[in-house]
Amino acid sequence: MTVQLHTLSNGFRIVTEHMPGLQSAAIGLWVLAGGRHERVEQNGIAHFLEHMAFKGTKRRTALQIAEEIEDVGGYMNAYTSREVTAYYARVLEADVPLALDVIADIVLNPIFDEREIEVERGVILQEIGQALDTPDDIIFDWLQEKAYPDQPLGRTILGPAERVRAFTREDLSAFIAEQYGPGQMILAAAGAVDHDTLCREAEKLFGHLSALVVPTPAEARFHGGETRTVKDLEQAHFALAFEGPNYGDTTLHTAQIYAGALGGGMSSRLFQEIREKRGLCYTIFAQAGAYADTGMMTIYAGTSADQLAELALVTLDELKRAAEDMTEVEVARSRAQMKAGLLMGLESPSSRAERLARMVQIWGRVPELHEVVERIDAVTTENVKEFAEVMAVQAPAALALYGPVDEAPSLEALQDRRAA
Repeated sequence: MTVQLHTLSNGFRIVTEHMPGLQSAAIGLWVLAGGRHERVEQNGIAHFLEHMAFKGTKRRTALQIAEEIEDVGGYMNAYTSREVTAYYARVLEADVPLALDVIADIVLNPIFDEREIEVERGVILQEIGQALDTPDDIIFDWLQEKAYPDQPLGRTILGPAERVRAFTREDLSAFIAEQYGPGQMILAAAGAVDHDTLCREAEKLFGHLSALVVPTPAEARFHGGETRTVKDLEQAHFALAFEGPNYGDTTLHTAQIYAGALGGGMSSRLFQEIREKRGLCYTIFAQAGAYADTGMMTIYAGTSADQLAELALVTLDELKRAAEDMTEVEVARSRAQMKAGLLMGLESPSSRAERLARMVQIWGRVPELHEVVERIDAVTTENVKEFAEVMAVQAPAALALYGPVDEAPSLEALQDRRAA
């Protein structure tokens, strides 16, 4: 398997990985324009734009966009995150040029029909309503807001309903003009793809774009704090976050291994102590997330109102215990899980294309897999214990509670537990 990277004269990047033996390919355009690139009055527009890309272009109706890909047995989709918006497809080898043409068309030539804007506005408002009705979804938005208050990174990706109701055709066009420059675009493909052919096609479709000077997003600052929403639900939802490393930090792999040992699976400390031994919850996990300039170590659990206090306090105790007696066996297990997840995921061309785009976004290149594995293997038990000490005692914290949580411990009480 060979990774190849090429940059057009206007800054547009193309990265591919040919996977011998495959008869299909994953191809997508990753645009470095997500939620954190919005001004406050634009909050939600990156996601709105992603929806509108499929609603018709100068050359294709919304139905034709869907039919052209599905007529050849492929599929197409998109997503918006806080740092990127992605438009991608999976097709057979012979249909890669078609997929690329459709992706370029929906990104570069949307017509933003007024009637379709109103239709999609209603769809997005329904999506916002659905999120609000999904406690183990919305609680992470609230946690993010408390971690990064009054900052683009702390705002929801969907945006508030009142802003979504107000977006106009001109607003959508303005966001493209501000953010969708060729230097902000990465075309990534994996599977049955030919790099040189894709570069030639990309030159035809994207080579005419003029470079943009795009404002650098404001640097994120983790502040922390508490949000508590009392509601009559069956479960009390608990989400706790600590400031973690950004994705360029040398301790990122340490953070990920720590998260795995703490709450990454059935053998993890939180699962064993809180679910298996004490029966305090059905779901509990820990994860390490990272952005360009910051990161979050997050713990989530859903439990009953009368067990929430015990769950929260035991969670803090487990954080402190991990700094004291994390074992070589636990670290080795988490390392193995991390490597297996990486390597198993890369058996899929879609996962490979995603990785290609992300690595180019972060590093400007695609590290060899052995480099990543070596970095994972280099993390020692002592590294993990030192990181655990920071999480248990020093790192700023944010807390989100939702449901029958009126008597839940406050963040202040949890901080006292950390200091004890």
